[in-house]
Amino acid sequence: MEYIKGVTFAAFAPRGALSKACAGESLEDLARRTGANMIMLVPAAMQETAQSEKIDFHSDATMSDDELKRTIDHAQRLGLWVALKPTVNCINGTWRAHINFFDEDVPCEPKWSNWFASYTDFQLHFAKIAQESGCKMFLPGCEMVQSQRREKEWRALLGELRGVFHGLLSYNTDKYQEHNVSWWDAVDVISSSGYYPLEDWERQLDRIEPVVKKYGKPFFFAECGCMSVEGSSRVPNDWGFAGGVSLEEQANWYRAMFTACKKRDWVEGFALWDWSWQLYPLADALNNKGYDIYGKPAEQVVAQFYQNPDSFC
Repeated sequence: MEYIKGVTFAAFAPRGALSKACAGESLEDLARRTGANMIMLVPAAMQETAQSEKIDFHSDATMSDDELKRTIDHAQRLGLWVALKPTVNCINGTWRAHINFFDEDVPCEPKWSNWFASYTDFQLHFAKIAQESGCKMFLPGCEMVQSQRREKEWRALLGELRGVFHGLLSYNTDKYQEHNVSWWDAVDVISSSGYYPLEDWERQLDRIEPVVKKYGKPFFFAECGCMSVEGSSRVPNDWGFAGGVSLEEQANWYRAMFTACKKRDWVEGFALWDWSWQLYPLADALNNKGYDIYGKPAEQVVAQFYQNPDSFC
């Protein structure tokens, strides 16, 4: 597998966003400024709560098929290969990791079987687009922690996807969960969200390595990032972390991640979080606290690593 120098682009972009001129310009800036060779696209679907059985991927929260296809084509013309990661979120704000049902069916209660039927329809829809559009990788899920114990259902889903999509299949488990997936043998590539504290990278890589070696699969971080907020490098997974702006905090976190991962030949890349479809003015980067790297020192760190990874030995 080619080393992945990836960036997540336009995650959860609503319908119509990717048709705007600024979205195309943003994608071109990503290709020009970062040294990336891949983008991860993340079409959104919605369910009402963590116990809802029906998943909606036709609402205004989901990018249209046409604009998704056009964005894939645009990326490929820029020399970027594309991975597709359709992801479900809850309308009430509950994190998708908490989607959960009784292990045994109970009359009048929501059921895993109904949810997986809806989830399979959602994933197959986008897998067909991925195949038709020439995407190299498909990830049918992101941080679905409570569902991961449903091994039979995940294996069935992956089997159906292989009948539709003929590229690489992966699955994006959550941070600290790499050892809790029992069906890694059913995918081609193991991946996880690498939101690990700046000073803890070596210990976490030591923990992940036996999992990767056990299954003998390529591995990459399908998400990883840190906000530019004072103290955020200690809790990079905390989207709500409050503090003052610190661009160096974010840049230092990226340096630590790249330096630690460069020592491990089994870490085969990243899909950084994130790059927006609508970029803020460059002057506003100085005051931006988000995960965005555009115009910040972290962007320079990323470009340095993607263009010359040996500089992080």
